This record gives sequence, structure tokens and C-alpha cells, in this order.
Amino acid sequence: AARIDNPNTHGTGCTLSSAIACGLAEGLSVEESVRAAKDYITDALKSGLDLGRGSGPLDHCCRLRKQV
Repeated sequence: AARIDNPNTHGTGCTLSSAIACGLAEGLSVEESVRAAKDYITDALKSGLDLGRGSGPLDHCCRLRKQV
């Protein structure tokens, strides 16, 4: 995947592991869970949430905003 230029990456690893666990809890296979989690992380990084200075968090609500 192409690199996403976004300094707001705080919590990326924790979010990825949580998203994988959610997929597994929903009954997805490991491969499906990892793929879905990576897609979610990519969306959260592309959203470009900027809360101020330094390395901020991902936009965990990026998909909710798309639905509204």
C-alpha cells in the first residue's frame, strides 16, 4: 500500500489490533479480519484529523462521518 502522509498516527497499533479482534469476534477469518482492519486504519489515516500540535490520534470516527 502507498504511504499516507499524516503525522497523526498516535494509537495506530492499538487500533489495528482492536479492529482485528473485533473482526474475529464477528466471526470473520483471521485473513478477513486483518484485511478489514487494515482498510479501517487506511481510512482513519486518510481522513487527516488534526487536533493541534504534535502527533495526534487517528480519526476513529472517520466512517461515521461518511455515513452522515
